[in-house]
Amino acid sequence: MTANDSAVVLVSGGMDSATAVYEAMERGYEPYFLHASYGQETEDRERACAERLAEEVDAADFLHIETDHLARIGASSLTDEEMEVADADLDSDEIPSSYVPFRNANLLSMAVSYAEANDCSAVFIGAHSEDFSGYPDCRPAFFEAFQTVIDVGTKPETEIDLVAPFVEYSKTEIAERGLELGVPYEHTWSCYRSERPACGTCDACAFRLEAFQSLGETDPIEYAERPSYVE
Repeated sequence: MTANDSAVVLVSGGMDSATAVYEAMERGYEPYFLHASYGQETEDRERACAERLAEEVDAADFLHIETDHLARIGASSLTDEEMEVADADLDSDEIPSSYVPFRNANLLSMAVSYAEANDCSAVFIGAHSEDFSGYPDCRPAFFEAFQTVIDVGTKPETEIDLVAPFVEYSKTEIAERGLELGVPYEHTWSCYRSERPACGTCDACAFRLEAFQSLGETDPIEYAERPSYVE
């Protein structure tokens, strides 16, 4: 396998990015893991899950980056101790307090640097349609624009494709795809509030539980409570 068959995958430790890893591998890429700790509440648990997944798939490399600037900037309940993580409201059209201002641009910039330095030909991110209803930097238009940034801002001979394979998927469709690919969801973490057990009631837990419940499957991780999110 050549370097051009490699891809940097932004791996948060959650189910979407884990599924993106397996999707990248299914498409023939050798994964380079990039995991960032930026002051989020559950950063230790997320890192442990990302490292466990890297071992599971024998990743070509695992790069962990610690940065505190997003936490210092604040304005997100994920990084600001004075802001409470809200309970899930799956029908809301409002941008939730968990939105980290322009986070994906920060993470993708690091991923592109990592990809260019290692001659990788793609960067994968697990963002999806239920994200971009609330998070501006998860919209298809954002990724299209960032592809232009990559093309303009890298060396003339560099070709890196920004791939968001699930951008039109629902969370349920991601879970279904992941189960098809054999993603070890027991080694992933989505909760915004707790490192163990998952709370079961924040946005991330609610969307995750709803996905598994819609498929008639049991989410393999531990929860403090498991509300039913399927009517």
